[in-house]
Amino acid sequence: MSRPIRWILPAAALFLAACVTINVYFPAAQAEQAAREFVNDVIGNGADDGEAPPRGNRGAGVDLRALFLPVASAHAQADINVRTPAITAIRERMRVRFETLRPHFESGVLGMTRDGRIAVRDASSLALRDRNAVNQAVAEDNRDRDAVYREIALANGQPDWEDDIRATFARQWIEQARAGWYYQDASGAWTRK
Repeated sequence: MSRPIRWILPAAALFLAACVTINVYFPAAQAEQAAREFVNDVIGNGADDGEAPPRGNRGAGVDLRALFLPVASAHAQADINVRTPAITAIRERMRVRFETLRPHFESGVLGMTRDGRIAVRDASSLALRDRNAVNQAVAEDNRDRDAVYREIALANGQPDWEDDIRATFARQWIEQARAGWYYQDASGAWTRK
């Protein structure tokens, strides 16, 4: 074998090894379970059955295209982390605040929005003396909700997951809402559970 050919094969192998990209897919089933536990802790339903949803193997299949491309793609599914000091502090604030908000969900004044937030649905049902306090509590809760979605994405090293996390939590807030509470459907209309 000539000298230049001896160098080409190892160089080509090194090039192909260096061209592997790793795609980390959003762990939907794990995020769903984490959201269920978080929301249950905040709302205090005690209705979580502890049964984990079926885990998919999204991204675990073989991509035959990788055999024919000079750039291979590796797939990974990350664990979702919701156990950081920042997330724990937000959860505790929300849990304590929810005791103040609960009667307003039960009376229909407040509702869960389709984007994972809460809103004053019927301000006319509030006594004038209570409006400022309720509006302030709603604003604080929405700041915490936005912060927790962002913090979970950052804690997992995937800031681009924030929208997926928000959507996952939005479904859980609505799913765990008690009978009689209001929520927004996909079109944005208020619906009573």
